[in-house]
Amino acid sequence: MRVVGLFSGIGGLEVGLAKAGHQSIALCEIDPFARSVLESRLDLPVEADVRQLASLPNCELLAAGFPCQDLSQAGTKHGIAGARSGLVGEVFRLCSGPGAPKSVLLENVHYMLKLGSGRAMEVLTAAFEDLGYRWAYRVVDARSFGIPQRRQRVLFLASKEIAPERVLMADDAHDPSKEHDAPSAEIDPDRLYGFYWTEGLRGLGWTRDAVPTIKGGSTIGIPSPPAIWDPSTGFIGTPSITDVERLQGFISGWTEPAESVPLGARRRWHLVGNAVCVPMAEWIGRRLCTPADTSELPAPKPFPQRNWPKAAAGRSGERYAFDVSMRVHPHVDLDLKGFLLDDLKPLSKRASNGFLERAYRPDNRIFIPPQLLHDLGENLQLRILEVAA
Repeated sequence: MRVVGLFSGIGGLEVGLAKAGHQSIALCEIDPFARSVLESRLDLPVEADVRQLASLPNCELLAAGFPCQDLSQAGTKHGIAGARSGLVGEVFRLCSGPGAPKSVLLENVHYMLKLGSGRAMEVLTAAFEDLGYRWAYRVVDARSFGIPQRRQRVLFLASKEIAPERVLMADDAHDPSKEHDAPSAEIDPDRLYGFYWTEGLRGLGWTRDAVPTIKGGSTIGIPSPPAIWDPSTGFIGTPSITDVERLQGFISGWTEPAESVPLGARRRWHLVGNAVCVPMAEWIGRRLCTPADTSELPAPKPFPQRNWPKAAAGRSGERYAFDVSMRVHPHVDLDLKGFLLDDLKPLSKRASNGFLERAYRPDNRIFIPPQLLHDLGENLQLRILEVAA
């Protein structure tokens, strides 16, 4: 397919779709740091402002990882009408004009299914139905593809050409037991554990043999990569920017062109955290080429009345749920220790101290493994001694 990318970021959707054989012909991205990466890596024309696009070039697929800041659990929670996430309306506008694509692929955070009782999904599905599209969506975890990052994202496909569920519901590892992670006192010394050092009150982002979802960091470019704990040694550190690029499926150094823009070195973390995971896009790109036969899909189920399920499809006011897991490929064994190429940077004194202060607050109800607390205390003492030296 000929692909046009909107809200392209650093090209996660486009790179993944290209690996599956599709061809991007034009991009749009407002962030100058991200544009520097796109222009260097993909060698394509990049428009700056989607609001200034009068129409789309001739294409079969429109791909858009539209802004998530108003939809994410850690964001503003303003919803689909927020100033950033509301820009998805530009997708509807461009799909209503001449030369509208036959298919549209969107990606966003899975929290959009819950925020405001799924108001964002109501808006998306109603808009595409009004434009004559069938739709389907599914929450997919990046760990499905051997990437040791717990990144659960909604992949939404609308099409006038094929039944989108033949793409999104085609593969299922049937392994719901691995979809949830909870901290426990039972620690495997041969595995690494990822967690958010910026948390400690609401949750940990606790993940065995993987890191929790990589975030974009602060709006002023302060990096906040997840922490990684090695219980066999007690060491606690954070991954390098190049390993984080790889944790999104890019090659090491993918965002180096951003350093040509002032302050770009710090912004690289923000760009990677906001990116679409490349293997996710490659999977859906391959399935777009070879949709499953309807007989190969799980039977649709009645749509629940009070919540949006993790996978569903619809057309012309009808909705159906699908009982599929977030795991696409079975038998994927993760090895975070073997995946990382660079040494971890020791967690700083300030980060360790802040986490421990939150952990020991009397109103904290989050279980944190005692061994981790012990090792964090040891790490804090080491960092204090280093500063003193």
